[in-house]
Amino acid sequence: MDFAAPVTLENAFVRLEPLADDHAGDLAEAAAGLEHAWYTSVPRPEDVPAEVERRRESHAAGGMNPFAIRRLATGRVVGMTTFCNIDQPDRHVEIGATWISRDAQRTEVNPAAKLLLLAHAFDGCDAIAVELRTHWHNRQSRAAIERLGAKQDGVLRNHRIMPDGTLRDTVVYSILPHEWPAVRRGLEVRLSR
Repeated sequence: MDFAAPVTLENAFVRLEPLADDHAGDLAEAAAGLEHAWYTSVPRPEDVPAEVERRRESHAAGGMNPFAIRRLATGRVVGMTTFCNIDQPDRHVEIGATWISRDAQRTEVNPAAKLLLLAHAFDGCDAIAVELRTHWHNRQSRAAIERLGAKQDGVLRNHRIMPDGTLRDTVVYSILPHEWPAVRRGLEVRLSR
């Protein structure tokens, strides 16, 4: 299967739905209170419709497969995530552009979503590498990626100019197919608690 193919993924905790305009209302509520996160790209609530449109346009161009994250316990959409930097010929993809509402952080939501995305990448799309990237200063995200079992590949220094003009060092992690069974098991154990 192609990384960019529209698909709905679901487990007992979350449903990843192809991002659509009707997700914008819940997403605007979910984005409220995340303005302090200068080291990540969370849209302001009023900018959510434009961000949904941008991601959908990128999907149409083949560069991204965006999802809304629906928390099944509440029925609410609590964030966004994507397959991005899609390299179909080399079977390589990044899971990124992810953000989750404050009330859903450090819950079952992120590990459940990552389990679905990784399973789809490795088992559904035959990925040879799944990459995860974050800002050097985003210690919460780095810790979450490391808890997954991803290995740090390196740091891209001065990799990006942020909207406020600061320079971003990007930490790059990856998971390879032979690592996927242990990563899967770790996520399943976390979710069973």
